[in-house]
Amino acid sequence: MGGSLFSSATGAFQPSKTESVANYCRISGPVKLHLFQELGAKASELHGNGIASNRAGVLRSNKKSVIQAILQSESEVETANGRGTRGLRGQLNKVVLAYSGGLDTSVIVPWLRENYGCEVVCFTADVGQGMKELEGLEKKARASGACQLVVKDLKEEFVRDFIFPCLRAGAIYERKYLLGTSMARPVIAKAMVDVAKEVGADAVSHGCTGKGNDQVRFELAFFALNPNLNVVAPWREWDITGREDAIEYAKKHNIPVPVTKKSIYSRDRNLWHLSHEGDILEDPANEPKKDMYMMSTDPEDAPNEPEYVEIGIVGGLPVSVNGEALSPASLLTKLNEIGGKHGIGRIDMVENRLVGMKSRGVYETPGGTILFAATRELESLTLDRETIQVKDSLALKYAELVYAGRWFDPLRESMDAFMEKITEHTTGTVTLKLYKGSVHVASRRSIYSLYREDISSFENGQIYNQADAAGFIRLYGLPTRVRAMLEKEL
Repeated sequence: MGGSLFSSATGAFQPSKTESVANYCRISGPVKLHLFQELGAKASELHGNGIASNRAGVLRSNKKSVIQAILQSESEVETANGRGTRGLRGQLNKVVLAYSGGLDTSVIVPWLRENYGCEVVCFTADVGQGMKELEGLEKKARASGACQLVVKDLKEEFVRDFIFPCLRAGAIYERKYLLGTSMARPVIAKAMVDVAKEVGADAVSHGCTGKGNDQVRFELAFFALNPNLNVVAPWREWDITGREDAIEYAKKHNIPVPVTKKSIYSRDRNLWHLSHEGDILEDPANEPKKDMYMMSTDPEDAPNEPEYVEIGIVGGLPVSVNGEALSPASLLTKLNEIGGKHGIGRIDMVENRLVGMKSRGVYETPGGTILFAATRELESLTLDRETIQVKDSLALKYAELVYAGRWFDPLRESMDAFMEKITEHTTGTVTLKLYKGSVHVASRRSIYSLYREDISSFENGQIYNQADAAGFIRLYGLPTRVRAMLEKEL
């Protein structure tokens, strides 16, 4: 994570109404360095650099086993009525909330405190949504009454452990969808469970609605990783029905409403894709507007000259672009830039949601589209017919499991082991030609190639004798001949 995210000092922010934070948190004493170490920097199952802010500035740690924590202030924080006070709906000690800083999650913070008498730890995952969405989160979380903000850079883990396995498996949902949101939810949920353990939380919460797929994806991951955690889904419990209700609730509880221009589209962005839903897209008969797209150039406006890009692949996983070895996240970032410039990866589809309804979405997946094309082309050299057929059939099930939130299901994990085994020789390079929204293969090379020019040539050779085909055809076509003979006799 860059230091710019935490550029403001913790003490610099003052709520517009002095009572806004005091209503939810009470100062009980100074926090020593050991408290930060206990809450934010002790060894954990998470990986990455940790950053914690306090009044003295920003502390950094180069340890790999830390979580990034922003404490509300140099104080221990308790609920306004003291620990153990029952809320309107029950009692929880501490809840880890999947937090974006938008209106919904800003309102969820005080709602959780009011209804469950708990402390709220806001958690934000950086999965490549962009720095703009991560700016100012400390101020927003404090203004809403959160006692702690934890930020985790998950980009490398997201690409390495979630995106690349799906890529290797060839998982595509309903012929088009490359599972961008579906893959992001389990990596976020996994980090939330880890953070809950670190901070001693007994519950987790999310802002997903009761109509979508994400509620299932989050909660199945919670169940798989820690079935003892309570799960709170406010949209399935509260009386808030829309944006205006949420604004009124925020005003009533002296919570500053995030001042942002509301997009007419519902979007979800990460390093793999950008999805668009809502507004005119709700009618499948409407063509998307040209200015809606954000990751890719309109193919009509793309460069008039094609660009060639070489993808290096080892064991079914991409490792380099144009001969340059890159980390998983860096590789995908580079291909997003290249593909976006040429209008690659735009998908418009009507899909079947897990909850039963159909929905229309438009997706931009420039780098992912390039990678899928490259891996498929290399497999055409390195896998035999039967293996490709079985792999493709399993890829459909693999995609269904990921879409349905069953990432940590033993079946998906077993299928992943199969995919890893059969692609162990899918190693080589593929050169693709990008031009105005299209991806075409230019060359494929592999030391494990099953393609033999001496066999495929029209000339006779020692390995393949064309005369042998006559006997093969007679035997292969025997069932057809027998059926035709029977019909003739009848």
